[in-house]
Amino acid sequence: MRFTPARRRGVEILDDPSHDPALAVRSLRDVAKANRLFGGRRAVLREVDRALVRARSRDTQAAPQSRSRTPAPERILLDIGTGIGDIPSAAARAAARRGVRLSTIGLELEGELARAAQPACTWALVGDALQLPFADASIDIVTVSQVLHHFEGDAADQLLRECTRVARDAVVVADLRRSWFAVAGLWCSSFVLGFHPVSRNDGVVSILRGYTASELAALVQRATGAVPVVRHALGWRVTAVWARGSNAAASSSIAFGTPRSVNGARTASHAS
Repeated sequence: MRFTPARRRGVEILDDPSHDPALAVRSLRDVAKANRLFGGRRAVLREVDRALVRARSRDTQAAPQSRSRTPAPERILLDIGTGIGDIPSAAARAAARRGVRLSTIGLELEGELARAAQPACTWALVGDALQLPFADASIDIVTVSQVLHHFEGDAADQLLRECTRVARDAVVVADLRRSWFAVAGLWCSSFVLGFHPVSRNDGVVSILRGYTASELAALVQRATGAVPVVRHALGWRVTAVWARGSNAAASSSIAFGTPRSVNGARTASHAS
């Protein structure tokens, strides 16, 4: 398509292991602002909310007679490459409005970045996304927001398999949709919003590393055998959601435009 450039790797400055951690934290604050203003956070929260509703419905059906006496359910969300923890923090607030107590775990590769996320998460841990330090099916919801595009080939497959292994209810992957419009929008707005030049560079590279809906669906199926529900979201975002044991014989559901209901390592900390 004319406005969808070919996918390319590029070079993100903060992918360099020798980057200044203080600069990484500074850039992560720009990412959090972009998530809030341009739809990244909203895209993830919509999918987390859907997962919470499905889980609540399942629990109610399993024990309908105890619904009125059951305390607010507790869930655990793991956010891989959590940045400063803006997404898990927002998810916990949104869950509370539904009467769900959501404990959040933010995972980062570096100690300084985990410390930056600690105020926003129930727990902030240092760990490897390709070898998650959690038992099988021990986490209710796993979110991976604007992190997958930092991985290629076997590493991307391993990340998705690890997410599927530890998730009990849902894996939510949200990433950027490639578009020249998105590149132009980020470039221009970054000056108005006072983004650091590193954030501007890495943000543009991230968009050009992003996915179309069909590419993301194919990647998930190849890596996990699961069939994701893939949705376009506002702000040039794309989400893929699946659960353990999703029917690999089915076809992926892809929704275009505004999100709506559809039937059906190394942690890159600067999730731009």
